Order: sequence, then structure tokens, then C-alpha cells
Amino acid sequence: MDDRARVEKAAHQVVETHDPRSTPTREFLGACFAAGLTWVHFPEGLGGLGVSRGLQARADAILQGAGGPNPFFLNPIGHGMAAATVLEHGSRELAQELLPPLATSEHIWCQLFSEPGAGSDLAGLATSAVLDGDEWVVNGQKVWTSLAHRARYALLLARTDPDQPKHKGLTYFVLDMHAPGVETRPLRQMTGQAEFNEVYMTDARIPDTHRLGAVGNGWRVAMTTLMNERSAIGGSSSVRGAGAIADAVELWARYPHRHTPVLRDKLAALWTRAEAQRLTDERARRSATSGSPGPEGSIAKLVSAELNQHVYEFCMELLGPEATLYGDYTQRDVRRSEDYRGPVQQRFLRSRANTIEGGTSEVLRNILGERILGLPGDLRADSGKPWKEVPRG
Repeated sequence: MDDRARVEKAAHQVVETHDPRSTPTREFLGACFAAGLTWVHFPEGLGGLGVSRGLQARADAILQGAGGPNPFFLNPIGHGMAAATVLEHGSRELAQELLPPLATSEHIWCQLFSEPGAGSDLAGLATSAVLDGDEWVVNGQKVWTSLAHRARYALLLARTDPDQPKHKGLTYFVLDMHAPGVETRPLRQMTGQAEFNEVYMTDARIPDTHRLGAVGNGWRVAMTTLMNERSAIGGSSSVRGAGAIADAVELWARYPHRHTPVLRDKLAALWTRAEAQRLTDERARRSATSGSPGPEGSIAKLVSAELNQHVYEFCMELLGPEATLYGDYTQRDVRRSEDYRGPVQQRFLRSRANTIEGGTSEVLRNILGERILGLPGDLRADSGKPWKEVPRG
């Protein structure tokens, strides 16, 4: 039996024995993990079958086609970024501990990277971790942390050696968000929601067993997370006409009296771009190997972020004055899927963050230029200097 047939057989067996229409979500996702269908390229026993990453799309088509949930929507940071990082850089024992409840979304994850003084220049972060026996004591502040208010665990990048250049003095950890000394405060967005948070760590302790990678090698571990993040965020639906473009088409059908040749041309151009992205992503999925994504994932994230904004700009133009009618800014509980997306006006407001979150479009263009096209890198005045000697605003 070849790998494709093996994946298809396993997926059909899960659907037959755990009908997603009647099986509780966690139980269904647990069955997927046990069958090796959560991340098919992971090793057996850790949610995978050890086959090509490209076969994940086939497994998902069967599982979600039968009514199963999309685990990425339930636990985006955990499913799309944390799992791969834990697998690649953690011990097998740690992976066995953390991956099963992550896969079922029993444990939601978040990502503690950005800081008030370290956004696009992530390597300039100041949160410190100091070894005390077999534990690390962490102090600092993180910001723009999605789902921190719900998360059980976090991916944390902290500075362990201020005498090293900024990229070399970093170490990577898994932080228990329920640990003493961890405080989460919501950051309200212009949509009225508070998806993002700021997180304060005051003498929070992390066991050394929850360190990922070697001390001082945190930047390399972070690259695993970021490459997976951009691939996960940038990936479009495999269903033609799905996603943001579906909202534009639905509005177009709802308001025939507002049709003009100019708007028709704009919608056709957006549809073509969305379809080109879908087909490009589908080709990438089918040709993917079992390894971690490379810098090519930045292409999908860059394209999808800017396309998403253009689609919702079109929607606002089509709505005309009605686009300004956004009921109120009452904070909604982002855990409720029926409230998460909200009216199209909310989706337009939310789209403004797309070219910032998960790597700004400017940073992604630098990555593509330097790491794919081979262009000269930006001049870096702080290159080689100890972090503690680099001026910070």
C-alpha cells in the first residue's frame, strides 16, 4: 500500500468509527491524532505517519469533508507553529507530553515573541531568563499576543546572555501560562475585540526540561516557528472561491443595483488573484516534503495578507455609505466562532492587521530578496555588537 492509500484508509476509518457529526470535537481530534492524521509528516506515535507533508491536504479533505473541524481554526498557534517547533527542538518525552492535548485543543497555545521595543526587530528583545538551579527565572513584557487570555502554554523567546550579539544571546522555552508570575492583560482593537494581549512575567519560573534547543540557540528555534507561522497564515483554502473572496462575491450578488463596469472589473481581478493564490498554494502543498517550511512560505503570507486587504476594500467600496454602519464596538468573546468574523465591516477593520501580524510585509520582502533572490542584505549598524551595547529607544 502506497503512502497516499495509507493516509486515505486511515482517514476513512476515523470517519467511520468517529462520526464527526455526533462525536465531541476533542474526541474526534484525539482519534485523528491516534491515527497519525493530525500532522501526517510527523513520526508515528506523535500525531503522524512519517509520510510527505503534501498528503496532509488529502487527509484533511476526507476528515473535514465529512464534517470534521479544522484544528488550525481551533488552536492556530498550537497547531500551526508550536507543534512543529516542539517536535524539531524538544525531547521526545516533551513532545509526548505536550502534543496530544495540543492536537485536541484541550491546551490552547500562544506565542510570546514581540515586545514594546522589539517588533520587526525581534532579535532586539529584552525579556530576560536567568538560570537558577534547574529552573529559569523570567522577567519582562510581551505584547500583541493572540489568545494569551485562553492559552495554557506559550512559546517564549528570551535573552539569556546580554553580552552576546542580539541574535546569539537568545534561548527558547515553553512557558506554562498558569504559572505564578504570569499576568495577561487584554489589548482592545479597533474592531472592539481583544484578540491580542500584553503579557507580564515577574520572576516566572520555567523548568530547564521545557527549554527547546540549546542555550543561546533560540534564534534558530524561532526561525522554525516563524517559517511554520507564515506558511500556516498564508495558506489559502483548497476550495475554489472560498475565504475572503467569497464575501466579496456574496455582497456582489446581494446588491445588483450597485453594479458598475468598474466594480465588475475590480471583482474579476480579485477573483483571478485569489484563484492564482489557491492554485499556487495547492501546488506547494502537493510538493511539500516532511521537512520544515523554508523562506518560500513568506511568499504565501505576503500575497494573502495584501489580497485580503484589497478584497475587503472592494467590499467597502461596493457598500458605499453603508460601509460606515458598524453597530457598536462592544467587545465580543472571540471563543465563539459565530461572533469571531462578525459583519463585513468588522472583517475590513480586522484586515488592516494582516500586513503586520506574522511578519510585516516589509520584513517578508527582505526575506524573499535576501534568502530566495540572493540580493544583498540590509546594512546593520549593530552587527557583531553585544546586545547590552546596542542603543534602544
